[in-house]
Amino acid sequence: MEEIIRVEGLKKTFTLSAKQQKIEHTKEKVRTAVDNLSFTAYKGEVFGLLGPNGAGKTTTLRMLATLIRPDSGDAVLDGSSIVQTPEEVRGKIGFLTSELKLEGFFTPNYLFDFFSELHGVERGVRDARKRQLFERFGIEKFAEVKIADLSTGMKQKVSLVISLVHDPQIVIFDEPTNGLDVLTAKVVTDFLLELKAEGKTVIVSTHIFSLIEKICDRVGVIIKGKMIVCDDLERVKAGMSLEDRFFEIYKETVGDVE
Repeated sequence: MEEIIRVEGLKKTFTLSAKQQKIEHTKEKVRTAVDNLSFTAYKGEVFGLLGPNGAGKTTTLRMLATLIRPDSGDAVLDGSSIVQTPEEVRGKIGFLTSELKLEGFFTPNYLFDFFSELHGVERGVRDARKRQLFERFGIEKFAEVKIADLSTGMKQKVSLVISLVHDPQIVIFDEPTNGLDVLTAKVVTDFLLELKAEGKTVIVSTHIFSLIEKICDRVGVIIKGKMIVCDDLERVKAGMSLEDRFFEIYKETVGDVE
């Protein structure tokens, strides 16, 4: 297998404000969100980061997408370091998060052209890719509708295609089906499998067991910022359902679920 992503010893801490300490009933001033995290992803596979809310999944993906800088450690994506050459990384990845908020005043057509220009995509290539993606996701009828007037599912579809304007070989999705209705969620998950079939490397984070079982080749279980288990999906499951196996791992790591 061809290695595309190597993550080595990523660590990220955050300082808690007095207000955050009060809200969370804690006296800790510094919180470790990601703690010495390492894993590898290969060409043409879907790698899943599985963990509960607050486990460090989103922080990990934000570091891989160069949105935040690690305190220590590094990750190399297709030969480019998130620490040494973050601008190269940005040109090689597509990043989608459910927290991405598109400006409501603009239309899908305008935003696709705008982000294509940012990535240096030639006009002819841009127009052909726009037609393909807009048709694939049923956006063509809404191409000139303002984002503010679109449904939640259509906004997610527009966010997805915009993240792929430059046809990246590495796709990083944070909770890709979060908040979506079942029909839109199926469209998104089916498309992730299509990306895999094209030989792209896909990284997804989620707390949804069925999504991992449907699309992932390998999975890393992350709890309290640490990678507890990382292996092929079937080996991680160890003959159990993923849900049952996860709670077994969680109990062994943290104790009983509260």
